[in-house]
Amino acid sequence: MSALTVLETILAQTQSGRSVALCAIVATRGSTPQPSGIVVCVDEATEMTGTLGGGCVEADVRRQAHQQLRQSHGKLVTFSLDSDFGYDDGMICGGHMDVAISVIPPSSDLSAYRAALENLRGGRPATLPMHVETDGGPVVYRVHVEAQPELVIAGGGHLSRALVRLARPLGFRISVIDDRADYANVDRFPPPVRPVVGDIAKTLSEWSIDASTYIVLVTRGHKHDEQALRAVLDSPARYIGMIGSRRKIKVIFDDLQRDGGDEERLARVHAPIGLDIQAVTADEIAVSIAAELISVRRAERRRLVEGPLPVSP
Repeated sequence: MSALTVLETILAQTQSGRSVALCAIVATRGSTPQPSGIVVCVDEATEMTGTLGGGCVEADVRRQAHQQLRQSHGKLVTFSLDSDFGYDDGMICGGHMDVAISVIPPSSDLSAYRAALENLRGGRPATLPMHVETDGGPVVYRVHVEAQPELVIAGGGHLSRALVRLARPLGFRISVIDDRADYANVDRFPPPVRPVVGDIAKTLSEWSIDASTYIVLVTRGHKHDEQALRAVLDSPARYIGMIGSRRKIKVIFDDLQRDGGDEERLARVHAPIGLDIQAVTADEIAVSIAAELISVRRAERRRLVEGPLPVSP
């Protein structure tokens, strides 16, 4: 589950008059199952929204978060992930993980969480404040949540449907563009996927593309793929991938270069699209594309947590 779902749960619980604990990995040392910046929440019924990687750590975070709900204040917990962790299925990663637990009662100022949710829904990054008590007094951590990436798929055929099924649980906001209403509609791509009917190249040229946009070109033919690539080649998209044989790709690249296409920008295009796993069927090709999207998305790790910072009086 995404940070967006965690925030939706926090606001739903507090609006219903119940407290909730926001938990985040704020620091790691050595080998750990998850990096810093991962967030979950635990409600009064001990239900956890999100995951810290499962296993004994997640169970203990759930237990300790529930205890803090009864005590009405947050704390910082350090886990040593080794064979002495204290569970039959002990962790042997060998690292250490600091988890901040911040209690959010219904009476607290929820404006920061509402603003964060609005940002994420709008495709913008967000910051979550986390207040905890330490031996040295109260501190705050700021957890920076990356913008939910947008996946724009040009072409609404069988491959697109297979890719959508895989990409939805990966946290992408997904749009599918096709110039045929029979291929871009809510029956083929039900919500939250957004089907768009229109000229593919023109629609892409007018699309709001930024560094969190991933573009997959899988139209029904050479001509449409080339026109679509022309429309997005100079964009700041994080990822551009185009399907096709090596011969077809060379022809398209040669055409673009003759028309002034920048060689460095063409080198950024993932073509043939997807990781080389010898995929044959539409479902297998979709797996290779989804894996490549993940690889690009996770290639760069930003610092997602600030703190501990002193709390202003």
